[in-house]
Formats: sequence, structure tokens, C-alpha cells
Amino acid sequence: MIPQDLETRLAVLRPQLHRYCARMVGSTVDAEDIVQDACLKAVAAWDGADLANPDGWLFRIAHNTALDFLRRRRRLPMAEDPEVLETSAVAPTPDPGAAIASIRTFLRLPPLQRSAVVMKDVIGHSLEEIAEINGISPPAAKSALQRGRASLRAFLDEPEDAEAPALTAETRRRLVAYVDGFRAGDFDAVRAMLAEDVRLDLVSRLSRTGKSQVGDYYGRYAESRQWAFAPGLVEGRPAMLVYDRDVSLDQPAYFVALTFRDGQVADIRDFLLARYATEGVRMEELAP
Repeated sequence: MIPQDLETRLAVLRPQLHRYCARMVGSTVDAEDIVQDACLKAVAAWDGADLANPDGWLFRIAHNTALDFLRRRRRLPMAEDPEVLETSAVAPTPDPGAAIASIRTFLRLPPLQRSAVVMKDVIGHSLEEIAEINGISPPAAKSALQRGRASLRAFLDEPEDAEAPALTAETRRRLVAYVDGFRAGDFDAVRAMLAEDVRLDLVSRLSRTGKSQVGDYYGRYAESRQWAFAPGLVEGRPAMLVYDRDVSLDQPAYFVALTFRDGQVADIRDFLLARYATEGVRMEELAP
């Protein structure tokens, strides 16, 4: 059982942890897995002792979990030498450029610079906290922030590369059919598309595995007329974009990331209850 104090703190920090991890690994979908993994590690490591800085401790776990993910994906560029970084200084004023940068843009920065910029300019941590979480000195944190900001500003001045949709014709057809089932309210047809070992993650709320258990998930959608649906891409991955009819039919309220295997739906990640994940993420509706 998760200690009440730790569970409460994790619930409060989860959007910030996700915001940080998404920019560290360049993916809002992968970030959710990292945050979940970090939360499990925190529960396992917590020994009941009072922590001087519990938030810093949780961010350190999330930081290291994100670095582990990048190493597995071989997307971790060479780290900078902290001794070299000691020689520079920087003003701590937040840089507004970080707020408008896309999630994938941060991936172009070395990990230490990336961490410093995200922590300071996106989340609002102090330089001392950045130093503690990264295991470096405050002067090294200052220098990483300075270098990261300069590089990020240069990236923002470059034209954004247009990424071609990475869907095969078959995946596109399956995605459109899945979304059409939602639009028509034909959830029997939707359930028929599920793989026997399908995995559902209603992010931050529950997980289910297996066609029989996941099938019940569609009941709430069947009862609601609040949502409008469209097939799309999130970070180049197949997804169902969900619009709130009471708010806007121009901007998705959230998305459901989908993975197809052998023509069936193998993985569903529904961000209904984790709408913080849409911040800075690239979402594209598929052309008819």
C-alpha cells in the first residue's frame, strides 16, 4: 500500500513530473510510462523517514528514470564536463522561449542543458534545486542553463521540419475504422478490433489487460454526447483526437494514443484524466 503522504505528493506533482520527463525524452506518450516507473521506484525506495526536500527527491528519481530510458533508446548525447561548466555564469531570469518550444525540440539539447532549461524555465525550479537533482554544483547548473537557453533560442529560429505521417495504409485504415466506431456509437465494432491481450491505460487512474476487461471501458463513451472524435497523429503516432463539444471543435481536449499489431488494437493510452499531456505536444488530424 502506498503511504498516504507519498501518494498525495505524487498526485500533486504528477503533471510537473510528466512535463519534465516529456521534454527530457522528447515524447509525451513515453513520458507517461517513465512517470509511472518513477512513481513505483519512489514507493519502493520510501522508508518512512522524513525528507528535507521530498519534491526534489521525487524529481531526482524521475530524472534518473528518464536518463535510463534515453540510454536504452541510445538517444543520450555525450554529457558535458561539470568542471568546464563551473567557469560560466548566467542570470536566473526565466527565458520565455522555453515555454513555446515543442517537446521534441528539447531533445536536441544535451541532457544536462535540457534538464536545467526545463527545470528553470518550464517548471520554475531554483538553480539550487537544479544542482541538487542533477548532482552538480550551482555554478555548473548556471552554465548548463546558459548554454541550453542559447541553443534553444537558435533552434527556435530554425524552420520546423515537416514530418511526413508515418502510418502505413493498413494502419491508417484501421485507425479510421476505430474512430468511425466511436463516431457512430458502434462500440461492438470497436470491441471486435481489440487483440486478445490488449492493454488499456486510463492514464493516472487504472490499467486493464485482456479483451474481456478492456471491453467495459467503452461504456462511458457510449453514454456521453460530450465528445467528438477524429483520427490523427500525436508525435507521429496513431491516435484518436478527442474534442469537447462544450469547449472547442478546433483544438483537441485530449487524445487516445493507439498501437496496432497484426491489424488489431494492442495498446490504448487514454489521456482523458491527464490533459496536462497535451501541453506542447504536436497533434495533427488526418486529412480525409
